[in-house]
Amino acid sequence: MQSAALSYVLSLRQIVSLARRQCSVNAQSTLSGSRTNSQQRPPQATKSLEKMRGWQLHNYGDIDELQISDKLKIPQIRSSNECLVRVRTTSVNPIDLAMLRGYGAMVLNKMRCLPGDGIEFPLILGREFCGELVQTGMAVPTDSLPLGTRVWGVVPLQASVGAHAEYVAVPSYCLAPAPKELDDNEAASVLYAGLTAWSGLYVTGGLGGPCGATTAAGGGAHKRVLVLGGSGGVGTLAIQILKSQKVQVLATCSENAVDMVRNLGADIVVDYNNSAAMEELGKYAPYDIVLDCAGQGGQKAAESKFDFRQYITFSSPLLANIDKQGLGLGALKNVFDLVQTNVRSVTQRGGLVKWGFFSPAPQGIQFLQKLVEQRKLMPLIDSSFDFVDLPKAFEKMKGGHLRGKIVVKL
Repeated sequence: MQSAALSYVLSLRQIVSLARRQCSVNAQSTLSGSRTNSQQRPPQATKSLEKMRGWQLHNYGDIDELQISDKLKIPQIRSSNECLVRVRTTSVNPIDLAMLRGYGAMVLNKMRCLPGDGIEFPLILGREFCGELVQTGMAVPTDSLPLGTRVWGVVPLQASVGAHAEYVAVPSYCLAPAPKELDDNEAASVLYAGLTAWSGLYVTGGLGGPCGATTAAGGGAHKRVLVLGGSGGVGTLAIQILKSQKVQVLATCSENAVDMVRNLGADIVVDYNNSAAMEELGKYAPYDIVLDCAGQGGQKAAESKFDFRQYITFSSPLLANIDKQGLGLGALKNVFDLVQTNVRSVTQRGGLVKWGFFSPAPQGIQFLQKLVEQRKLMPLIDSSFDFVDLPKAFEKMKGGHLRGKIVVKL
């Protein structure tokens, strides 16, 4: 139970550390200046008259709350390590749909608002992008990130201006030169899901030991991992990550995706609707890690037909409990849920349930970039939409049963 409680504390620390990192960056001198490429005539962020197109959210709700405008202010460089990027392609992820409905609003709003500023809206969603670097703070190294560089990157969850707009400003640790092996659509389809999978396996799951979480070394050879939901955005990348590290991979998906998931390299693929086939998974137990990319949640761990050492789910109740019950009671409810879930899972399946989260870690980006350059990782694209049709991309996400990522082209 101590490990379960530690897992919860680490989850809270991960969220708090992201907020502190952002706050410490913003606390740096905003007078340090910024660099722009005059030949490309990027937007002068200091001029309030400069505008951009983007999809804004003024209230939480359904997809009809998304509103497009061509009169939005271009984000400004507010700290010395920030970068302004002209977005070429972006994507829609499950977290975007959840945030549209208000998921995590209490915690994320406290992280994004300045002290004494309770203004929550408008918000621009979008967690990842591929684009062109057009402006940097003075602390951003020009040797590794020169102006005009084609970059890929992610947007921290607490940012109020995401990538569903023509421009986005992010800390330099959130982006890197985009691999030449990927086109713009592909480059906008890797980092959010890839970093989620990487963080779940290497930070939460400890795959590869301490170096796996703190460096781009990877690791995990000869371990056995079961990926639940192997045909989705996170699942497809998790399978490729694991196979690149010589991990034995088993996966579940729907019947019509079995061949696709097998082609990704999974050693054994099972239709989750086939009860007899699911029973067969018990033959390969215990699993070093069961990675829940299907949204089952930790409560389902004890009901599994197989034993495991760790069950890592990306569908934690952490933010949802705080949304419903407030920070204090929500935190207590999280501890209670995690302990209760682990009592059942340890008793019935012998392993711990842990919560995995997206983490915009530079070493994670380096790890994914290395795999792409070695041609060991390639994103699957389910569908693509024009920028003006972004609500249709949300509808596609809402419908579920995706085979890879949903891309939006600007």
